[in-house]
Amino acid sequence: MGKITGFLEFERHDRKYAPVEDRIKNYQEFVLPLSEKDVREQASRCMDCGVPYCHGTNRVTNAPTGCPVNNQIPDWNDLVYRGNWDEAARNLHSTNNFPEFTGRVCPAPCEASCTLNIDDNPVTIKTIECEIADRAIAQGLKPETTLPKTSKKVAIVGSGPAGLACAQQLARAGHDVHVYERWAKAGGLLRYGIPDFKMEKIHVDRRIEQMKAEGIHFHYGVHVGVDLPVEKLIGGYDAIVLAGGSEKPRDLPIPGRELKGIHFAMDFLPQQNRRVGNEPLGDREPILATGKKVVVIGGGDTGSDCIGTSIRQGAVSVANFEIMPQPPAMENKLLTWPDWPLKLRTSSSHQEGVERDFAVGTQSFSGENGQVKKLHCARLDAKFKPIPGTEFDIEADLVLLAMGFVHPVHEGMLKSFDVALDGRGNVSADTDAYLTSVPKVFAAGDMRRGQSLVVWAIREGRQCAHAVDKYLMGKTSLPR
Repeated sequence: MGKITGFLEFERHDRKYAPVEDRIKNYQEFVLPLSEKDVREQASRCMDCGVPYCHGTNRVTNAPTGCPVNNQIPDWNDLVYRGNWDEAARNLHSTNNFPEFTGRVCPAPCEASCTLNIDDNPVTIKTIECEIADRAIAQGLKPETTLPKTSKKVAIVGSGPAGLACAQQLARAGHDVHVYERWAKAGGLLRYGIPDFKMEKIHVDRRIEQMKAEGIHFHYGVHVGVDLPVEKLIGGYDAIVLAGGSEKPRDLPIPGRELKGIHFAMDFLPQQNRRVGNEPLGDREPILATGKKVVVIGGGDTGSDCIGTSIRQGAVSVANFEIMPQPPAMENKLLTWPDWPLKLRTSSSHQEGVERDFAVGTQSFSGENGQVKKLHCARLDAKFKPIPGTEFDIEADLVLLAMGFVHPVHEGMLKSFDVALDGRGNVSADTDAYLTSVPKVFAAGDMRRGQSLVVWAIREGRQCAHAVDKYLMGKTSLPR
């Protein structure tokens, strides 16, 4: 590294947030970027480790220990330290199609794996990645050159991060790529799930324009297997990639579930994203937290997004229940590093005003005139059984179920394709070939491996593109 003693000279210094009282007034991003001097100093802290776990692979499981897309983090840290931003951007884009997405919404497993994290002082990898991407895009996001055109046509079903990454890779390999999306715009959960205050949709829009310029065709408002028979895809394309995500939400089938005011998170969040994007809601009944007592059930990222959105909509109060016990404030590094640790994580939305509670099980809902008014809860033991005598009630006008997703939706497309499913209800496809049980039909992303992170979806899309190109051409120059 150019600054051999950087990690000794500079402490970790990361981006700050705009004050809570300011940021909750709108749906704009509120992360305050560092100066160029600060970013280059932070990049100089990278230690040139003998084993860089930030982008390494476990030799036993062959799974990433840090970055799922294997970003060459030490390399572009060094380039940033030296001020070579253009080469840093080229390097970063060689492994990650959309670093401006991951630089905003990735939880940064690379930082958990950083050697400096042994001392709770990891390199600010996510911040540096975001700065590299934003600087490159500010110069103009131009289409990249592609290989000579082939005669092969590929259909991608789903335009989330897995579908987009797969589509872009295959188009750059010279194939004629068509993306089918059932909603009005591309992006999947990037557009309709992640709130704008975490990632404004201009970032998605710019990538879609780049992809169109690279020859990719987008077909919106097309629900494959419902209003477009799968036979047309099978007959019209040389390969088909299913990248529709994991969209079947986990329900809470308890007494009172039928009451009004109880909604899945992914019925609530997309509505607000559509409002911000001036996209019509259609005939959907508005779900708003304005003036209501809100309870969010589920302690993950989706629950956090519901909290931040409810606060911005003007909720009277927001409570958040998690079925799991409260994790420790800090992990035991000797037991967990360089793997992703279980510890208490506080998001920006949690900091905006929410009452969090752990090891809570909701036993039933009750209401008046068909509208939910109360949750009846109890504390849970280690086996998730209610502890007698710990029962309590909490008032609520709006309940948001954010307990994750169980598997992709089976009705419609998957049943029409008649693809085999694995034991968890996901599409069964080989990890190397990504091929399903149906000839020339592939699967990638959450639809194949289950609910996961944006960065994992990008990895899946890129690896699936490698497999499809090899299937079509007998060989491939696409990276795996």
